[in-house]
Amino acid sequence: MILPVVTHPHPVLRQKAQPLKKVTKRIKKLAQNMLETMYAADGVGLAGPQVGVAKRIIVLDVGKGPLVLVNPQILGKSGQERDVEGCLSIPGRNAYVTRAAKVKVTGLDLDGRQVVLEGDGLLARAFQHEIDHLDGILFIDYLEDSSNCSPDVN
Repeated sequence: MILPVVTHPHPVLRQKAQPLKKVTKRIKKLAQNMLETMYAADGVGLAGPQVGVAKRIIVLDVGKGPLVLVNPQILGKSGQERDVEGCLSIPGRNAYVTRAAKVKVTGLDLDGRQVVLEGDGLLARAFQHEIDHLDGILFIDYLEDSSNCSPDVN
C-alpha cells in the first residue's frame, strides 16, 4: 500500500523518532508499505517520519536491492563528499550538501537481528539523510542560505 508522504513544514518531520522495542508483523508491513511508497515516488530512501510515523525505521534502495533498518545508528564516518540531494518531503527542491563519504551503521533487520553495514557514495549519503530524518533533521538544515535550494541544481 502506498502511503501519503508528509511534506515540510509538517511538525512530525521535526520530531525525534522513538525507538522500536522489537520487529513485529506490523513493523514488517510498515516497512513493505514504505518501500512501495519510496519506489512509487522514485526515491532512494524513506524514513518513518516521512510517512507520519515517528518511529526509528528507514528503507533504502540505491540500486542494489532494498534495505530496511530498524533503530539505525551511525557507528562511524570518514571522508567527505559534496553532492546534490533532494527529499521526498521537500518536493522539487535540490541542493548541494556535504556529508561523510563512508559510513558504518548498525540496526535491526526485519528478522530482528542486529546487523552492521558499511556504505560509501550514494549509500553512505542515503544512510545519513534517512537517519537524520529520525532526529528531526532535514537536508535543508545543512544549507547556509536556503536560497541555495533550487529545483534546477544538476
